Amino acid sequence: MKVTIDSKKGLKTNLKVFVDKKTIDERIIVRLSELSKTANIKGFRPGKVPIEVLKRQLGQAVYGEVLEKILQETSTKAMEEKKIKVAGQPKLDLKSYGEGKDLNYTLEINEMPEIKLKSLENIKFEDYEINVSEKETLTRIDEIAKNQNNFKEKKENEFAENGDLIVFDYNATIENQSFEGGQGKNTQIVLGKDLFIKGFDKQLLGVKKNQEKEISSALPDNYPKKEFANKKAIFKCKILQIKKNEKVKIDDQFAKNLGAKDLNDLKKLVNKQIQNQYKNNLDALSKEKILDNIEKIHNIDLPDNLIQQELSIITQGLKKEDIEKNKKESERIAKKRVKLGLILNELGEKNNIKVDEQEIKTEIQKQIQSMPNQQKQVLEYYQKNPTAAASLKGSIYEEKIINLIRQKTKKMKKTVSLNEAEKILKEDFSSKNQPSVPREKTDIKKPKKTTKSPEFKKKIRKK
Repeated sequence: MKVTIDSKKGLKTNLKVFVDKKTIDERIIVRLSELSKTANIKGFRPGKVPIEVLKRQLGQAVYGEVLEKILQETSTKAMEEKKIKVAGQPKLDLKSYGEGKDLNYTLEINEMPEIKLKSLENIKFEDYEINVSEKETLTRIDEIAKNQNNFKEKKENEFAENGDLIVFDYNATIENQSFEGGQGKNTQIVLGKDLFIKGFDKQLLGVKKNQEKEISSALPDNYPKKEFANKKAIFKCKILQIKKNEKVKIDDQFAKNLGAKDLNDLKKLVNKQIQNQYKNNLDALSKEKILDNIEKIHNIDLPDNLIQQELSIITQGLKKEDIEKNKKESERIAKKRVKLGLILNELGEKNNIKVDEQEIKTEIQKQIQSMPNQQKQVLEYYQKNPTAAASLKGSIYEEKIINLIRQKTKKMKKTVSLNEAEKILKEDFSSKNQPSVPREKTDIKKPKKTTKSPEFKKKIRKK
């Protein structure tokens, strides 16, 4: 094999690769010899088929197989020999080939740029602490209490009002005939929510316990039995219970019902929850600013093919006119993402940052525990989608690099109130929430290194 640089301009390099016919012929003979041991051809015993006979019958197929393997091996060796770091998939263009001929082809390669990492010591970021007052904590606890149902049975002579829970049995008929689904026992509805049948609640206002009430209502158009949909039904209801939703008393027992030791413990837990909620959002904002600064202090030539790949992701699903309208902004975002991806990857490699299988399993377990009602579905999702686990690995890798950057940059401690935190986040959201313009993301993908065969410009033709 002989490799020469045909041309080089910026990050684009074209290599010429030459493989002599003798090398190819030798590989073909080796492959035919392997096949002769198992080939079953009429007139010959298994394992006794002459090479020349096999060559006449299988020559073209064997040549195609051998050629593909040679292309895979020599293209990889060619890039290694010239010490080229490849960005994306190289393009392979066959110039001359065929049985009994030398092989000549070119590789069109987009190279990874050389990245000279700048010092991060002068980059500053704000590490926020959130000061949550007792009043704000109690307001959140009061909101939790309001969402807790605390229904207590009313006295027998008290009337039903909006917000009350009604428990009743019913028998319904259509044109004096019973129908499937027209009976119910211990049915419960909260008056005013109109969740049973539209307009049904209003007709129960003012009823008392043990009263019988006849209600007329049209069945909904999505009724399971289509033949009864939209038909008028008469419901004979027997009121069993009327319950009023009383205000929950916020005390130690209330706190215990929510899993806390007592009310003081609940206050601490809720205070911490509010702090974490806002801190996570503000930390994400600080991360964006860190990445913005890192991107500004580095000057890098970017591989055009990686930019185009990122652009296709950004504009996916957009209308043609929107793509054209936001072309410049989309290109800016694509270039920024590619640039940051290359810088972060270089930081990761220079600092030997790795992600092992145990870290991925731990992160999956965290996600499973955070969704108690969907644990099985989350686990199955990762088991059935290897790409999801790979994406998770990328997120962990990025977060480890970001943590490394935080250690090397200047941390500026800043304590803010809840109102100040909300204002900071609101201003950030407003600055980005522009219609028809792609939102910037801070998630960075690790650039892929080529391990597959180069992309072919020509298909191999039989000659």
